[in-house]
Amino acid sequence: MLTLTTAQVASWVGSLLWPFLRIGAMFAAAPIFSARMVPVRVRVLLALLMAWILLPVLPRAPAVDPISAQGLLIGLHQVLIGLSMGFALQLVFAALAVAGESVALSMGLGFASMVDPENGVQVPVVGSYYVLLATLLFIAFNGHLVLIGVLADSFQTLPIGGGGPQREGLWQLVHWAASMFAGGLMIALPALSAMLLVNLAFGVITRAAPQLNVFAVGFPITLLLGFVLLLLTVPSLAPNFEALLAAGFELMGGIIEG
Repeated sequence: MLTLTTAQVASWVGSLLWPFLRIGAMFAAAPIFSARMVPVRVRVLLALLMAWILLPVLPRAPAVDPISAQGLLIGLHQVLIGLSMGFALQLVFAALAVAGESVALSMGLGFASMVDPENGVQVPVVGSYYVLLATLLFIAFNGHLVLIGVLADSFQTLPIGGGGPQREGLWQLVHWAASMFAGGLMIALPALSAMLLVNLAFGVITRAAPQLNVFAVGFPITLLLGFVLLLLTVPSLAPNFEALLAAGFELMGGIIEG
């Protein structure tokens, strides 16, 4: 007759539950997976499938009752680790949104907003354009495969029951959030510099010919030149995004260092 002890049942449940919590938390915060267009059920099933696939190669989880105080603490640590990893990568896409918003304001499209499919909020159309390009580049660079690889390595460097993220890793995440604006500015800098020269030229024209209606003439020219600059600066988006993406994955590695 097969007999099961409470420790055995807790070990079996915990061996799948703890990885599921970490993976599910990361999918809830990571870009693309956390988009509003992805249903919650799909994310839950994907996290469960990923935990089941990684189960044979994961270190043995501690035999802790999931409904005990220690089990609750381990679960909170897994959720915190997953959210930190996903948020670090989410900031990379936020830098693209900041860059697009800056370009849109400089070319006169600040009033034109649409719903961002990634975050579900209204952003300028240029910001949505940059975010969609970043999504395509992320898939083209096999970023989703690298993300799964980093997630699998996190169970080796920061095993279940070994505590949550270190304080140094969380401070790196805070500093990375501050550098997000610098990354977005570097992406938008060519277009912003060109639009600044255009505005200075219109200022000189206004001083030379005060009777010229700069609002009637300047707005369509600024808008047209803005679209031309967007077309010319698209090739430089890929290397800048690749550098930000590499820095984001490096930050994820720093967060999960035990």
